[in-house]
Amino acid sequence: MMTPGALFCALSLLGITLTSAIIRVPLYKTRSIRRILSDNGKSLEELRAMAQTSPDSSPGPNLPVERLTNFMDAQYYGSISIGNPAQEFTVLFDTGSSNLWVPSIHCSFFDLACWVHHRYNSKKSSTYVQNGTQFSIRYGRGSLSGFISADTVSVSAQFGEAVKQPGITFAVARFDGILGMAYPSISVGKVTPVFDSAMAAKLLPQNVFSFYISRDPLAAVGGELILGGTDPQYYSGDLHYVNVTRKAYWQIELSGVNVGSQLTLCKDGCQTIVDTGTSLIVGPVEEIRALHKAVGALPLLMGEYMIDCKKIPSLPVVSFNIGGKMYNLTGEDYVMKESQMGASVCLSGFMAMDIPPPAGPLWILGDVFIGKYYTVFDRSTDRVGFAPAK
Repeated sequence: MMTPGALFCALSLLGITLTSAIIRVPLYKTRSIRRILSDNGKSLEELRAMAQTSPDSSPGPNLPVERLTNFMDAQYYGSISIGNPAQEFTVLFDTGSSNLWVPSIHCSFFDLACWVHHRYNSKKSSTYVQNGTQFSIRYGRGSLSGFISADTVSVSAQFGEAVKQPGITFAVARFDGILGMAYPSISVGKVTPVFDSAMAAKLLPQNVFSFYISRDPLAAVGGELILGGTDPQYYSGDLHYVNVTRKAYWQIELSGVNVGSQLTLCKDGCQTIVDTGTSLIVGPVEEIRALHKAVGALPLLMGEYMIDCKKIPSLPVVSFNIGGKMYNLTGEDYVMKESQMGASVCLSGFMAMDIPPPAGPLWILGDVFIGKYYTVFDRSTDRVGFAPAK
């Protein structure tokens, strides 16, 4: 059963005080929803037993076009403020969607997800402008719905209020809402995305934003989103760019995926999206199954795979051919070490999911990839750039 949410849309740039300078948004890392649920469910021994006995599982074939990000694995969030005086929210900055929404004060009394997060109250904002248009965003197991409103957003302009949110996923989430940074063509309700509003108002020196995700587990700050430019302190060498192939998600061409010298996936080329809203790398079921077989991974429940921690140094390099340049991930890069019940378990950073037409088939390069390669999203020339992260 879904719970009420509200999509907030700032219809105009009300009271924006930003100047034409880059904006730095610290990103903070939390344990993913999947890990939190796992921590409160099966023990490490039960997980290992499942790996020995569970058949390989694949998600259902029907995925909504509007929403590709798997919130179960979202980990990085930052802060924004809405209204005057400012109401603070933590949001997932998501390049896999285009709408901004936050929980609404008008959500249902029975909406657990709404009660455990910050809620927007239009009566407390002097800059609120009523709109009232109903909206609904489909998700894998339900939908989020509410109404569109208008107010100021500290980062830019457009955002949404959520009043109906899918079950346990958002109740457990550490972030309040989502700030979508994909193209306006996939924006629900034709709401202008935040970054597009910033571009229209010429608030930034460049129509570019970039993500740095720290791989240091002890770092106080998990990374940084830069609006309006890039920062060479976060990467080495030169940025290499490839053109966006479809202006919906940040979609680019992937020329091939090599697993050591023993296996080649995406042999004839394929499409991938670069998505900050998921921590994993996602690929078609049959290809990811072959990859996991090549690295000796064993399937768990919920689509996860376990790898023997002792084998990490000897795992094959997985290489992505993007624009004729090879982007390599070692075992240390694509295996996630988790602690459970005082013991360690190593999980694969790859997940299998078939995305049907018209959106798919697609690969998804999530934070496992973005953590290794500083990533730039350039709206002025519709391209994505990568460089080795420091």
